[in-house]
Amino acid sequence: MTPGENKVASLKEALAFIEGHVSFLVVSHVQPDGDAISSTAVVAWLLNKLGKTAVLANESLLPSRLSFLHRFDEIQSLKQTKIEGTYDAVIAVDCADFRRIGELSALFAPNAALLNIDHHPTNDGFGTVNVIQPEAAATVEILYDLIEQAGIALDLDCATAIYTGLLTDTGGFRYSNTSPRVMEIAASLLAVGVSGSELADHLLEKMTIGKLKLLQTALSRLTFSDNLEIGWLYMTKDDLRECGAVPEDLEGIVNYALNVDGVEVGILFKETEAGAVKASLRSAGKADVAAIAQSFGGGGHVRASGCTLEGPISSATALLVEAVRKALV
Repeated sequence: MTPGENKVASLKEALAFIEGHVSFLVVSHVQPDGDAISSTAVVAWLLNKLGKTAVLANESLLPSRLSFLHRFDEIQSLKQTKIEGTYDAVIAVDCADFRRIGELSALFAPNAALLNIDHHPTNDGFGTVNVIQPEAAATVEILYDLIEQAGIALDLDCATAIYTGLLTDTGGFRYSNTSPRVMEIAASLLAVGVSGSELADHLLEKMTIGKLKLLQTALSRLTFSDNLEIGWLYMTKDDLRECGAVPEDLEGIVNYALNVDGVEVGILFKETEAGAVKASLRSAGKADVAAIAQSFGGGGHVRASGCTLEGPISSATALLVEAVRKALV
C-alpha cells in the first residue's frame, strides 16, 4: 500500500475500534500541554457524536489556560480526584510511550483494548491498535483526519480544540512542522468560526505574574557552552512556590535558551519533588534531540524532546550537556 493508503487504513481501523466498544477511558500524557488536552477534548467530542460514553482523565493537574476547551471541566486529574473502577477500552492520545500515561495505567483492566493515537516518531506502538503519524504536526491533526474519515461535520467546539492543538504544537505556526496540510486544516477551522487571533493572544502572548517571575529567575541562570552552541537554564523544586507559579508556567521557557543566535540546542532542567531532574530539549536542526533523549530513557521529536535523569541537578546538567556536545560534533 502507498503511504496514503496506509494512513486511510489506520484511520478506518481506529474507527472500527471505537465502534467495537460502548464506553472508554481517554488519557493523555503526564504534564499535559495544549495538544494533549485539545486531543482529549476532540476525542470526547467524537465519541459523543458516535453515541459512545467516556471518562476523561490525566495524572497531572490541568493547565488552567486551556479551561475554555470543550469538556475541559470533565477531565479528571488524579492529583485532585480518585477515579474508581477499571476500564476495558482505552484511548491514549499524544503519548510518546506507555510510561507517559503515568499512574492512570492502573485503571486499565487486564487485557484492556488500547487505541494509541500519536504523532511522536519515538512512539513504540504500545496499543492494541496504533495510529502513529510522525509527519503530523500534532495529534489533533490526526484526529481531524479521523473525523473527516468518519464523515462528521465539525462544529465550533471541536474546531476550536483542533486549532488550539495545532497552534501550540507549531509555536503559532512558526516551527518547521508547519506543513501545507497544517495550514489547510487551520484555514478550514477559521472558516468554521474559530477566532485565531484571540487564541493566539491568550495562548502565546499573555502570561501570569507567576510566569513572569519564573522567567526572570530562569533567565538569571542562563548558561552557555564555550562555543555558544548549547544554552541551558534550570528551575529548582522551590522556584514555582517562591514565584507563585504553577507547572504550566514552565512551558516555553526552554525556547529562551534556543532562541539566542548561534545556539543549536536549548535545554531546561527542572528539579522534581522526588529529587529527579526532568530535561526539555529543543534543537535548531543540527542535532536530533529525540535520539539524545532516548539514550536517557526519554523520547519525543527530532527538534523537541524530553527525558528524566537522576539528580542532583548539577550532575544531571553536566551529563546531558556533554551528551549534546558529542552529538553536535
